[in-house]
Amino acid sequence: MKKHIPNFITCLNLLSGCIGILLVLKGDYLSAFYCVIASGIFDFFDGFVARILHVKSLIGKELDSLADVISFGLQPAMLMYMLLKDVTTHAYLPYLGFLIAIFSALRLAKFNIDERQTSDFIGVNTPMNTFLIFSIPFIGEIYPNLIYSTYTLIAISVITSLLLVSELKLFSMKLSSLAWRDNKFKYIFLLTSLLLILIFKLIAVPVIFILYLVFSYLHFASEKGK
Repeated sequence: MKKHIPNFITCLNLLSGCIGILLVLKGDYLSAFYCVIASGIFDFFDGFVARILHVKSLIGKELDSLADVISFGLQPAMLMYMLLKDVTTHAYLPYLGFLIAIFSALRLAKFNIDERQTSDFIGVNTPMNTFLIFSIPFIGEIYPNLIYSTYTLIAISVITSLLLVSELKLFSMKLSSLAWRDNKFKYIFLLTSLLLILIFKLIAVPVIFILYLVFSYLHFASEKGK
């Protein structure tokens, strides 16, 4: 029975993504964001539970990627489609938002066969990209002229899509040890991100995204120097 527990958690990730997409279509972006958070939690714990119970399987790996395509590929793409639809009268331009879904699928397929990504990432991971995309409407409430522009939204769609399949080396939060020396930049990133979220809430996400890129660079630079 225990071998099915991780897959059940993965299915909860998929379910959260499906519900989130429906909420995006209704324009309830805040509730959809909660679904993204739920999917992120389930996505973390399915692998964690599989390792604890020693029941990792090939079907679990494939199911995880299929769930992520929905929760962290189609869901942010649907949000971008809706945002573009609100700012342009062009009939086909909003479909550019689905670049995010396409490149998320490519990123996940690449991850499954790339042996370099067993402990860290090559390219931005799909959950991080999804959190960035979902911060857009909340930032738009404060800076509408900056965010709710066709050019801005298209630029975000294209740039984030390319970052998904880029060769940027980024750390994951899988810790081989708890030692400060090995993980200092990860710990600083986590503490800084928590502080920014507590103070600025969702508008801090783009800053956290940039910090992730910076601290990843510092982390791997320090690894080379050892």
